[in-house]
Amino acid sequence: MEEDILRRGRFKKVRPKEVADFTSSIKADRRIFEADIMVDYAHVVMLAEKGIIPLDHASRILSVLKVIEREGYDSVARDTGMEDIHVAIETAVIKAIGEEIGGRMHTGRSRNDEVATCIRIALRKNILMVASSLMDLMKVILSIADANVYSLSPGYTHTQHAQPVTLAHHLIAYFDVFFRDLERLISTYRRVNMSPLGAAALAGSGFPLDRVRTAELLGFDGLVENSMDAVASRDFAIETLADLAIIVCNLSRLAEEIILWSTSEFGYIDLDEGYASTSSIMPQKKNPDSVELVRSKTGRVYGNLLAALTIVKALPYSYNRDFQDLTPHIWDSIDAVDSSIRIISGALATAKFNLDRLRRSVYDFSTATELADTLVRVAKLPFRTAHTITAALVAEAISRGLDPSSVDSKLLDDVSIRVYGRPLGIPDEIVRSALDPIRVVEARCTIGGPSPMEVRRMISDRYRRISEAYKILEGFKLRLEEAERKLREIVDSIISNV
Repeated sequence: MEEDILRRGRFKKVRPKEVADFTSSIKADRRIFEADIMVDYAHVVMLAEKGIIPLDHASRILSVLKVIEREGYDSVARDTGMEDIHVAIETAVIKAIGEEIGGRMHTGRSRNDEVATCIRIALRKNILMVASSLMDLMKVILSIADANVYSLSPGYTHTQHAQPVTLAHHLIAYFDVFFRDLERLISTYRRVNMSPLGAAALAGSGFPLDRVRTAELLGFDGLVENSMDAVASRDFAIETLADLAIIVCNLSRLAEEIILWSTSEFGYIDLDEGYASTSSIMPQKKNPDSVELVRSKTGRVYGNLLAALTIVKALPYSYNRDFQDLTPHIWDSIDAVDSSIRIISGALATAKFNLDRLRRSVYDFSTATELADTLVRVAKLPFRTAHTITAALVAEAISRGLDPSSVDSKLLDDVSIRVYGRPLGIPDEIVRSALDPIRVVEARCTIGGPSPMEVRRMISDRYRRISEAYKILEGFKLRLEEAERKLREIVDSIISNV
């Protein structure tokens, strides 16, 4: 076991193995290894630029850090007795070039501001990854909607047929909820991408650190200014977990519809075999297992959010070791949500919709609302009166075993006389038109309605929105790539010029 460079001055005893294992985050820190190297690069560059450490010392330290980066996480994390990846890297640097030089790397810095910075660096990339996956899903949804503007589909309330819509209209509803999810991620990204580095343990540093410079080198948009807030705040993590919980909630609702629609009772959708499994005993089965697991992961992501809230809820300012237990919940939710998005995206993209069955499903009394509206327009009835007459008409037709196409003006008048006291005298063609799902959908042309013309407008608008969001995300990515490129150039320049 490597010498513990942190404990050797204050303590004489070696920690028992169970204590070392219990308190170490080294195994979980794989996720922030690359971020830690970048933070080390930026901090050492800044120390050299400010004259806090000699340039030749910075060159030696940076050279070793490059080797560690090239050899990877496992090269420094073999000793699981290390408290964390930060100590493991510093220990490796000191071992390579001695403490006289390597021991200067941590000047003016604490693990408190270091780990907060590393988490933000890793998290911002993961947010962009999830956002990119969401964009792909929304493109799939728009593509299917674009091809199904005229495909009739039942709209539901209480899982009962309510009013006819189109498959495109239904899918755009999901696009819109996922677009709001994307907007939340973009907003959260801006708060995540602020630098805590230079806050040290909690009270800043007596060294003339340039916090703005390290923020610039690492591609941050600004500073978490107050030094206590910089090391103590984890609301950025909780906000991200909340965003992910909302995303997976929306995914789960879509997953449930896919599962229902793929049953023989509905028969609206046929999943591709790649997204289905069969039974070990029932050879006929085609189970939507992958989509069911999207549903189940929702609980896991909710649990991660609740765990994070519970960990942070009573922590006094500033840093507490409890934060160490929060971080794995972030990565678990990121992985669960990103994979769930990809599963739903792939399942939709490869599925076959039974358009004929969807169309036949709307030829029921889900058009009754339009008939009631027609009575208001043509017979000049109050809507509540029209609603009562229409409801009685539907009940009468069902009791006689009639479908909507069999309803005529005579039956309407018979019911109206019984309920309202007089006939309405509305021509057959108007009654039948009001009960025709195609005409009903075409008539729903208010903003956001299911009429083909309005749906076409919405699809065009959504393509514009997704294009604008793509530009924003690309701007974020390019800024990070450019910052990393410049930082690496500076590191190489210091190494080669000394």
